[in-house]
Amino acid sequence: MADLIFNWLWVLPVVAALLMYKFVLRVCFGMVIIPDDRIGLVIKKFSLYGADRHLPDGRIIATKGEAGMQAKPLAPGLYWHMWPWQYSINLQAFTIIEQNKLGLVKARDGAPLDTGRVLGRPVECDKFQDAEAFLERNGQKGPQAAFLTPGSYRINTFLFDIVMVPITQINENKVGIITTLDGEPLEKGDIAGGSVMGHRNFQDPMAFIHAGGKKGLQEDVILAGTYYLNPWFVMVEQVDMMHIPIGYVGVVNSFVGPEGTDTSGDNFKHGNIVHKGQKGVWDEPLDPGKHPVNIYTHGVEVVPTTNIVLNWANSRMEAHELDKHLNTISVRSFDGFTFNLDVSQIIHVPRNEAPKVIARFGKMKNLVSQVLEPTIANYFRNAAQKSDVIGFLTNRSQRQDDAKTHISQVLADYNVVGVDTLIGDIVPPEALMKTMTDRKLAEEERHTYEVQRHAQIERKEFESARAGADMQPEIVKSTRMVEINTQTAAGKVAAAKGDAEARTINAKADAENRTINARADAEAQTIIAKANAEATQVNGSAEAGKIKAVGLAEAEVTKQKTEAMGTEQYAIVRVAEALAANGVKLVPEILVNGGSQNGGNGLVDALIGTEMFKKLQKENEVKAA
Repeated sequence: MADLIFNWLWVLPVVAALLMYKFVLRVCFGMVIIPDDRIGLVIKKFSLYGADRHLPDGRIIATKGEAGMQAKPLAPGLYWHMWPWQYSINLQAFTIIEQNKLGLVKARDGAPLDTGRVLGRPVECDKFQDAEAFLERNGQKGPQAAFLTPGSYRINTFLFDIVMVPITQINENKVGIITTLDGEPLEKGDIAGGSVMGHRNFQDPMAFIHAGGKKGLQEDVILAGTYYLNPWFVMVEQVDMMHIPIGYVGVVNSFVGPEGTDTSGDNFKHGNIVHKGQKGVWDEPLDPGKHPVNIYTHGVEVVPTTNIVLNWANSRMEAHELDKHLNTISVRSFDGFTFNLDVSQIIHVPRNEAPKVIARFGKMKNLVSQVLEPTIANYFRNAAQKSDVIGFLTNRSQRQDDAKTHISQVLADYNVVGVDTLIGDIVPPEALMKTMTDRKLAEEERHTYEVQRHAQIERKEFESARAGADMQPEIVKSTRMVEINTQTAAGKVAAAKGDAEARTINAKADAENRTINARADAEAQTIIAKANAEATQVNGSAEAGKIKAVGLAEAEVTKQKTEAMGTEQYAIVRVAEALAANGVKLVPEILVNGGSQNGGNGLVDALIGTEMFKKLQKENEVKAA
């Protein structure tokens, strides 16, 4: 039992020593251990010796061993002689600046800010991790121009307050308009600071200030991207990029820049047109696309360069809304009637003339209200007073052409092209409309009757055509027969023509042959005739001699016969010979007597005998045949 008690008496001090070693080391030796992820912020409770035992007036951080919060923190490690009754050690975690964040620094101690400045100038102090160097090098109290980027820092929070803010992100199709909170004051009459170099898009405040940058609105803008901008130095407003659609241009009116020389010429008296970058209306407009424009330092008027249609009509408005306040035109005619008409005007602003139009009117809406609206309305009112309503309606096309010519001439003086003027709906007075409507109805009724009449005629023609269609097979058959006969007749005609031509040719040939033969025969006959004549002459001479001889012989015979028979008897014999030679019968075949001894009729018997004789002759002829 005694041994057990002895053992416990020996163990208890050891256990107590082990448990109390940190307390013993801290109290007896002033040991302080700073972990790897911490720093030790030191507060010195008192100072027993030294000339500077107290802080100077206005200072809260000790740099020379004075009592109070010490500028130099304890880094991770082991420290001695930091007696707890003299030093208070506060463990402080490292300052972590996260991604997409900035650490803005505000110093609680230091030199006062320069007059007119809102930010302390940067000094070499290892990114605010060396508070002692910051104070010794006259770092200024208050918001600092410098800042901490993402990372881990050993910051003495007795001296510096760290404010986490997001980095500046300019989105796509946006621009950042900058207003600086520090710098030189603007010159009188300026509304924005001009461009300065070297500040890396306002990410280096002191470079901007040293380059002469002005406080306030800046002419320069920043484009889409990520920027480390100190919000105690700049304010950023994101606005849309200036979008110029296709078919438009942007006329720029710059409120900043040097005074420029007018380029519009002596004939233009409505403002200055200057080169790009100068103050005034730029002579070169912005073409279609997206442009990074500072809307506070540059005004951009979008001007259509395609044809613009403006409607003077109560119930119609184009998408551009330039005709939003245009109404139907009310006019009075020569005959005292009041009526309304809608008008459409088409205009075109050339690209190179757009700056002059804006310099003259300021906005496209002013062009409409100051020129187009009174010009067109007054023209049609004047035109209507020179005509009656019916004449205005009937001469609509001519009125339209005259209006186009007149309005185009007026617009040319304002650098605008008048493309066309169109008269839309014309609303005559109701009483006149009723009269015209009644007249039109009567005309339409007459037209309807005429159409019906034509319909009946067409129906009759249709019925006739249908009947004809029903007979079409027969007609076709007849037509085919006619065609066949026609072809046959044509063939015959052709054959007859060919035969006639052949006969003509043959006749001509025969005639020629006959002519030739006749000539030949004539010549032959002439020759033969001559020969015959000669032969006849010879024969005649011979025959004459013969006849003479015969006659002399016959005469001698006759003389002898006469002498032998006697003259009367010789004459009777010669008569009988002549009658016999010519078939003359001396005795008749049928003898008719004047009377009959047998009581017969002699004439009748003669006729009967004659007929029987003729019949017998015919039978004999038949038999002979």
